[in-house]
Amino acid sequence: MNSVSCILDRAADLWGHRPALEDESGRLAYRELRDLSRRIAGALLRAGLRRCDPVAVFLPKGIPCVVSFWGALYCGSPYAPLDSGMPDARLSYTLENLSPGCVITDSAGVERITRLIPGCRCLNYEDLIRQLPDEDSVRTAEAAVTDADPAYIMYTSGSTGRPKGVVIPHRGVLDYANWLVELFSLSEETVFGLQSGFHFDNSVFDLYAGALCGGLVQIVPEILYMYPLKLMEYIRDKAVTCVFWVPTVMISVANTGALNTVDLPDLKTVVFAGEVMPNKQLNIWRKALPGRTFANLYGPTEITVDCTCYLVDRPFRDEDPLPIGYVRPNMRVLVLREDGTEAAPGEIGELCVLGSQLALGYWNAPEETSRAFTVNPLCTGWAERMYRTGDLVSRSPDGLLFFIGRRDSQIKLRGNRIELGEIETAARELPEVRNTCALFDSDAERIVLFLETDRTFQRREIHRDLGKKLPKYMLPGKVICLDVFPLNANRKVDRIQLRTLF
Repeated sequence: MNSVSCILDRAADLWGHRPALEDESGRLAYRELRDLSRRIAGALLRAGLRRCDPVAVFLPKGIPCVVSFWGALYCGSPYAPLDSGMPDARLSYTLENLSPGCVITDSAGVERITRLIPGCRCLNYEDLIRQLPDEDSVRTAEAAVTDADPAYIMYTSGSTGRPKGVVIPHRGVLDYANWLVELFSLSEETVFGLQSGFHFDNSVFDLYAGALCGGLVQIVPEILYMYPLKLMEYIRDKAVTCVFWVPTVMISVANTGALNTVDLPDLKTVVFAGEVMPNKQLNIWRKALPGRTFANLYGPTEITVDCTCYLVDRPFRDEDPLPIGYVRPNMRVLVLREDGTEAAPGEIGELCVLGSQLALGYWNAPEETSRAFTVNPLCTGWAERMYRTGDLVSRSPDGLLFFIGRRDSQIKLRGNRIELGEIETAARELPEVRNTCALFDSDAERIVLFLETDRTFQRREIHRDLGKKLPKYMLPGKVICLDVFPLNANRKVDRIQLRTLF
């Protein structure tokens, strides 16, 4: 396989009549998915799309998004999934940075985008799938793709406050999907419960591992994540066997007791990534689903979703660190000190990643690319490329990795170096607390601790309880209790919105 589109060609040949995708509107079989995608590809090529021109997809989460992704891939172009709920300012900046060959959208999207960016070329999805196929052009375009070409461009939040387009090559997706299918023994009997929006790279797990093994991807309705009991009933009724969810969703399900109410006999594999998973809620899941596979994956968008995996094989105490695991095949990791030398086992350093799944860089951002994708200082024979994650980890003598926190979440307060994640971990053990978030208010020179809870905690009460585990200089200067934490579009805790509550 030299390109991601080969996955769908193979799936349509092997499992043509088996269902590939299902959303609220219905199902699509693998052969139907391939035929519709190639029809879109032909229409895009006739419209003048050139090799490697990005195709933005601005549609509500559903089957048309996936068909559009495959259509772009058949053209030899990377697709860029855009959140249909993003505000105008972010949408404008993203499209201006991307400068796409075209945008696949619906009538509402055409009206919105042309209002924001006159002259931006918008193509209506419904019009594209009604056009006649052009197999000769599609075959020629597909044959020209190499595994080093860009497959997708995923926009993530940038440190400057502006999104960055991470460019992932075909080889990254192919390696990742093959690894998942082998690691979790995925097959045509697998039913995936897709949680992520397509603008979040966790969706790559479901889409491409699903097509590679011939499984069915259930696109879970967004509304269900507000109702954990109904979500579990959906997973049961759809006979979902594998989920890859962010911890925030799993925490919500565990805290509401939904796992004790709904029996999930078909759910065999539970995978999570994107945030730190608290052991308290993980143990609730493992107790409710004994004998199932639980896995903690880790990785930034820049290395094709995930680069390490830990198969959870035992219960963990609330205060114990949950490993992020061992590095996956075709990748290497280094743990580097600030001076660029390798950290010893047990010593904290920055995690740096090398291997075939590294992103090509950031779209139209050469300076940011050169800062993040650097040369391995330990390799003197040639310029070996690596990605600096900005994450602090430690490593055991046998290579097991533990996440410590973000390099930029380490603060200095009155001369003391503090890791905010350590405060969050300690605060999770407080009674009646569902989730925690610690932020630094640089203007007031104090730590602000947010608690998701139904009760009100006084600061002196927090100081009394946390003071048993943390030194005095780590105790928060302000405590804010919320019934529910705000979530961003990827269903992670929205730290930017929390900062507005200082």
